[in-house]
Amino acid sequence: MTQTIGYAALQQGAPLTPFNFERRELRATDVQIDILYCGVCHSDIHQTRNEWGGALFPIVPGHEIVGKVSKIGEAVTEFKIGDNVGVGCLVDSCRTCSDCEDHLEQFCNKASFTYNSPEKVTGANNYGGYSKQIVVNHDFVLHISDKLNLAETAPLLCAGITTYSPLKHWNIGKGDKVGIVGLGGLGHMGLKFAHAFGAYVVLFTTTPAKAEDAKRLGADEVVISTNAEEMQAHLGSFDFILNTVAAPHNLDDYTLLLKRDGTLCLVGVPDHPHASPTVSHLIFKRRSIVGSLIGGLKETQEMLDFCAEHGISSDIEIIPIQEINQAYQRVLKSDVKYRFVIDLASLEQ
Repeated sequence: MTQTIGYAALQQGAPLTPFNFERRELRATDVQIDILYCGVCHSDIHQTRNEWGGALFPIVPGHEIVGKVSKIGEAVTEFKIGDNVGVGCLVDSCRTCSDCEDHLEQFCNKASFTYNSPEKVTGANNYGGYSKQIVVNHDFVLHISDKLNLAETAPLLCAGITTYSPLKHWNIGKGDKVGIVGLGGLGHMGLKFAHAFGAYVVLFTTTPAKAEDAKRLGADEVVISTNAEEMQAHLGSFDFILNTVAAPHNLDDYTLLLKRDGTLCLVGVPDHPHASPTVSHLIFKRRSIVGSLIGGLKETQEMLDFCAEHGISSDIEIIPIQEINQAYQRVLKSDVKYRFVIDLASLEQ
């Protein structure tokens, strides 16, 4: 076992504090990574507060991990020491179910998540990326191009793939009218990808002050969702709306904006359910409300390569690990543009 250090919530709702723990010994198919940066996802806050239930304490959060390979197992051939790599939300799966065979490991019933999830072989609790090192099976490690800034790449491992995957799955492209609900860690990446795919992109926000930034990020138009007149002007006109908001709200406001056969896709997970949608709004125009969960390993690598080719990364604010609790409070106030990223070199201070 390898001794390391991170930051953990020792019990529900507790502030994160320094935590010494062990990583497993390197197996033949493992890669050991020295973590350089880790993004701060809103789901980290949900998990440490046990707002979704089932939390396993202590929790070392973090599933937007970038770093350098420091050791490789004897059976690993596709990585070498010194490579820039990433680890997202998954660290293992069964490999044999239909989801795994379709490269959709995120839907595997036996998937092992990066933290707050049992390790597949031993059943021990996985610890995430708010730490100095991690050991991961090579199939769940991702290549990061030298073209990408490592700190700005970290949030792509969750916020990036969470928005890229549904836009790709529903074949968004030139000629489509796409809405993005919410301008935060997810929403700003949704704007960048939808714009890069060639769609006409509309941001929905409750905050007029975000309009200028939204257009910088790729929005062709900004609609204030609390303005009934502005919403009315878009009735029945959208092919696809990506809803990134992680708080309960009325979905009817957006289903009415869809064309016949239009789709509202939810990627934000609230701590309480949304109100039930009005069924007639769906039936009479054959509209759909769907959900999407990150992406498989193949698609996540595709997304990283797309970002390298097109110069896409996250807008970030870098913090030392010692400021993580203040960062959580700022996330809850939407006081970040648009993702916090922890510089893990601060653990040595």
